[in-house]
Amino acid sequence: MSNGARRIRRAARILLIDEHERLLLIRFAPPQRRAFWCGVGGECDPGEDFHAAALRELFEETGLQVESCGPEIAQRMDDFITLEGEPVTSDERFFRLRTASFTPDHAGHTELERALIKEFRWFTAAELAEWHEPVFPVNILDLLQAEVS
Repeated sequence: MSNGARRIRRAARILLIDEHERLLLIRFAPPQRRAFWCGVGGECDPGEDFHAAALRELFEETGLQVESCGPEIAQRMDDFITLEGEPVTSDERFFRLRTASFTPDHAGHTELERALIKEFRWFTAAELAEWHEPVFPVNILDLLQAEVS
């Protein structure tokens, strides 16, 4: 946009926790940026609500199909540059979902995801607190403890 305004990027994120209290994160390794980890989720499609986007993203990124993505536990706004290079202001909603541990299925990944997603890993809170690569959002440990509102 020529006036410098950032597009609002609505996104749903799922804190997917297994029976061992581990959180599933995805490692992205873009060619021109430092590798980072984040939870399952992504941008809402036009007209899609956050809950529907969470369910769709969960299925596309991991192959896990569920009836509900769990309670919304947090909302945050942040400015960042997308993997495609677009500066945006994000409006992210976080959902917490418990599941049995599983190996994610890559079949639903987009071309961009296939190029950039390098690994899935289940993390304990202790591992996250000491992890050597960036994890987003930076307050993910706080989000894991968030009460349902």
